[in-house]
Amino acid sequence: LKPIPGIGQVLPRLTVPCCVASSGTLDRIRYALDVTGLLRLLEPHLFSAAMVARGKPAPDLFLHAAAKMGVIPQNCLVVEDSPVGVAAARAAGMRVLAFTGGSHAGNPALKARLASSEPDFIFADMLQLPDLIAGLGARVRTS
Repeated sequence: LKPIPGIGQVLPRLTVPCCVASSGTLDRIRYALDVTGLLRLLEPHLFSAAMVARGKPAPDLFLHAAAKMGVIPQNCLVVEDSPVGVAAARAAGMRVLAFTGGSHAGNPALKARLASSEPDFIFADMLQLPDLIAGLGARVRTS
């Protein structure tokens, strides 16, 4: 496992609360973040589909994460690398950026499916994230 290039530089610069909401188990999420050196930047804000009744593409996981983070869904911005995740974010009433810079996202068919899932924006370089957040006006307010 390797971190996505740029993520270690971007996360500490973000001025909005961040979390991980993944279809994986909590143990797998923690392991992946620990191996990549990102756990310290995101824990304790880790949410697994095992915490909710329905996983993605249902909105349950994202709604659960937003509630635990104290943020209303309309003020959330999701970064997703799968069409199912984009659909879940949309169903939750959240804005969503599709990220195509991950190791599995080099597949042209996946990029096409991500584009057709209608994210707010598609990007491939994690270093763009702070500017994209600013450009979308993603100011987070607590509920």
